[in-house]
Amino acid sequence: MMELSAAMPQAQVDYDRIAASYDRRFVHGGLTGPASALSELIRDMGAERILEVGCGTGHWLESLEGTRGQLYGLDLSAAMLGQAQRRDRGFRLARGRAGQLPFPDDSFDLVFCVNAIHHFQQQRRFVTEAQRLLRSGGALAVVGMDPRSDLGQWYIYDYFEGTYETDLVRFPSWGTILEWMAAAGFEQVQWQLVEQILDNKLGRAVLDDPFIQKDACSQLSLLTNEAYAAGLRRIEAALQAAEAGGETLSFPTDLFLAMLVGRVRGKAPVPARNP
Repeated sequence: MMELSAAMPQAQVDYDRIAASYDRRFVHGGLTGPASALSELIRDMGAERILEVGCGTGHWLESLEGTRGQLYGLDLSAAMLGQAQRRDRGFRLARGRAGQLPFPDDSFDLVFCVNAIHHFQQQRRFVTEAQRLLRSGGALAVVGMDPRSDLGQWYIYDYFEGTYETDLVRFPSWGTILEWMAAAGFEQVQWQLVEQILDNKLGRAVLDDPFIQKDACSQLSLLTNEAYAAGLRRIEAALQAAEAGGETLSFPTDLFLAMLVGRVRGKAPVPARNP
C-alpha cells in the first residue's frame, strides 16, 4: 500500500467539526446523476426498505423521497446525523460503523453509499455486511469515483501536494470493489457512469471556487493548515506567472462518478413476523 504523504497526517475527516457547513457544497448546483441512477434502480427493483451507509446530512436520502419505500440512514458522525434529523423528513437514522452495521440479517432491499466508501475504515467488511443485510433479490450500490481512472482531471490534485497520493490509498479501485462483491456472493455486478463533473475555472475565478475552501472536500480537509496554505501559494504563483505572460490560466475539474451494483440471489425468504 502506498505510504501517506507527510503533509497529511490525519486518517479521517472530523465530520463533527464541519457538519454545520457541509451542505454548502450543494448550494451551487448539486449533482443529479447519483440520485437519478439510484431512483431508477429502486423503481426497477421495487425496493421497499432502503439503507444509505454514510448518509451524512441526509442530502441523498432527501433526493430519493419521491421513490417508494422506507428510507434509513447510518453515519458515524453524531453531528452529521443531527443535520439529517433537522430535515424533518421522517428518515430512520442510526449511528454506527460501516463495518458493523447494526441491523438484522435480510432486512433491506437496497443498501447504497454515495461518495463515502473511501471514508470507511473497514471497506471490504462493509461489502460483506451489506450482503448480510440484503434480502434475496436485493442489491448493493456503490457510487463514487476512482482517482486511478484515465478519465478527467482535477486541479486540486495538481496544486495541493499529497492529495492525489492520499486518494490512491483511501479510494478502492472499481476492480477491487468488484472482487469484494464477488467474494461476498454478489452476482450480476454491473458498472455504469452516472455523472460527469465538468467545471473549468479561468484565471482568478478559481479563488472563488467553493471547492477550494479548506473544508469543502475531504482532500483539503485532510491537509494541515500549512500544506493547505502552500497549495494556495502555488495557485497564486501560477496565476502571477500566467498574467505576466499575458495568458489566462485554466483550472479544470473534469471528474466522473460511477455506480457499481451487485445483486443477491438464492437467499431463503425471511420468515414473516407475528403481528
